Amino acid sequence: MRDIFVVLLLLLGIALIVRRAWLAVPVLAFFGYANPHRYAWGFATQLPVYQILLAVAFLAFFQTRERQPVPRDWRIPLFYLLWFWFFVTTLHSPLGVLAWDKLWEVSKVYIPLFLTLTLITDREKLRWLLVTIALSFGLLAAKGGIFAIERGFVYRVWGPDGTMYGGNNEFSIATLMTIPLLLLTWLELRHERGWRRALAWLALLIVPLAFASALSSWSRGGLVTLGLLYLFMWLKSRHKILLAVLAVLLVWSAPHFLPDELLQRWETIRTYEQDGSAMHRIETWHHGLRFVRHHPILGAGFEGWRYVSYRDWHSSYVEILSEHGVPGALMWGLLIFGTLFSLQRLARLGRRRGDTSLRNHATMLQAAIVAYLGGSLTLGITYWDYIYQLVFCAVLLRHFALQPQASEASARVPLEEAPAHAA
Repeated sequence: MRDIFVVLLLLLGIALIVRRAWLAVPVLAFFGYANPHRYAWGFATQLPVYQILLAVAFLAFFQTRERQPVPRDWRIPLFYLLWFWFFVTTLHSPLGVLAWDKLWEVSKVYIPLFLTLTLITDREKLRWLLVTIALSFGLLAAKGGIFAIERGFVYRVWGPDGTMYGGNNEFSIATLMTIPLLLLTWLELRHERGWRRALAWLALLIVPLAFASALSSWSRGGLVTLGLLYLFMWLKSRHKILLAVLAVLLVWSAPHFLPDELLQRWETIRTYEQDGSAMHRIETWHHGLRFVRHHPILGAGFEGWRYVSYRDWHSSYVEILSEHGVPGALMWGLLIFGTLFSLQRLARLGRRRGDTSLRNHATMLQAAIVAYLGGSLTLGITYWDYIYQLVFCAVLLRHFALQPQASEASARVPLEEAPAHAA
């Protein structure tokens, strides 16, 4: 039955793309993040679902006239320069085939991002793309949250098997990155009518379940990221007292509903010197940094941990520096942190204009990127498609914000074009 459902979703996705080419972006986002085929039991698990949709998407792209030139933004050439630098470091990698295989894997993630830049042509379409991303991860997080509450947080919550987000640590970070997008969905759709308003309430309902799912991942990095995300949201909120009271209540009540084993695991954050796993990670980081001192330009290339330390990097900052040298780390850091500053300026612009929607989009995208940067401290998630799609969404948000007349003149997406059916 699950396999039939996945096939029906695939056919629906194809139909939506054929009808409106721009819907390829949210449809690909749904299948790329929610991964419904990973929850099937039979033949659907082997279907190249994403590849089929991607082929249909590019066919629709070449046939449609509803596309735009790639926006002029400093992050676009920087992104492609970083991608080219990955090719350069792979040429000089001591790992040969392993590095080339990883480059191809990463390239397959980056190729569809081009469609985001060209087919999302106004703020309304951008809004629906972010809603789709929020609900794609959100539904998985809700499933995990319900499981966690029913089992008393005793078992760990995992993501879709065989994906970038399958591990408990990775899924906790993806979930925390999604919480701001769920809140954005609530803010954007709560004043709408009918099924759009229902989506707003669904997103709001998912938020506490996503929080429960992140807690039940048993991820110490996830707990640190949750703290960073809360601090950022508190600084940006107009309801600081309420958020502070809620935080105090949660901390006070945690020992009453969380298992002792989980609390003891979190306690090791303070006593990391006595934790073997933490010390192995720190040792690996030292190996990576020592290698970079001798190979500062090219690094070790993709999968460099196999050559340098024989242990996974467990940190995006060490990963990008050790594998692609100082130039790669500078480009990656400029792309991510530069987007944070750009979004801050957009939030201020929205405040000056009285454009609440622009301010909400900029702030919540900032929050999602902050969660990613927090998770990157202890996870090697450098090449996630999620973060690069958020960066490109920030590029588009700036592009539309600087063309207010064009944005206001663009027609709203009709009811039948909305991508929520794909989710």
